[in-house]
Amino acid sequence: MTDLVITPANVVAGSNAMRADGTAGVTLLAGQLIVKDATTKKYVLADNNAVDVTLRKPAGIALHGASPSQPIAFLTSGDITIGAAVVAGTDYFLSGAPGGICPRADVISGMNVVLVGLAKSATVIAVDIQVPGVTL
Repeated sequence: MTDLVITPANVVAGSNAMRADGTAGVTLLAGQLIVKDATTKKYVLADNNAVDVTLRKPAGIALHGASPSQPIAFLTSGDITIGAAVVAGTDYFLSGAPGGICPRADVISGMNVVLVGLAKSATVIAVDIQVPGVTL
């Protein structure tokens, strides 16, 4: 799979971004897709291959790094400069790597379809996370 290669220092929320806050349950980096763990109530990496299907439903994209038990801010919708090269008009999805983002072509058989958003330019993704409950 070809996940976006994200430079965490270049991840920036747009002016129309909706944000939320929580507590990290694992080490997180800016640009990773995260989800709230139902057991610990802390944020961990969203994982398209997780046995626990609730971990396949991202809450948003981390806006900065955090170690376990530290506060984490994340973008739930709106524009984000993702810190990676993207292709305008391309749709991006939760990848098979925990926390990763990939283009549609890399969502393969057995994976859940989890839309992250559409690229508006070579650096910005309009985030609108959608989890229709479809497995390829």
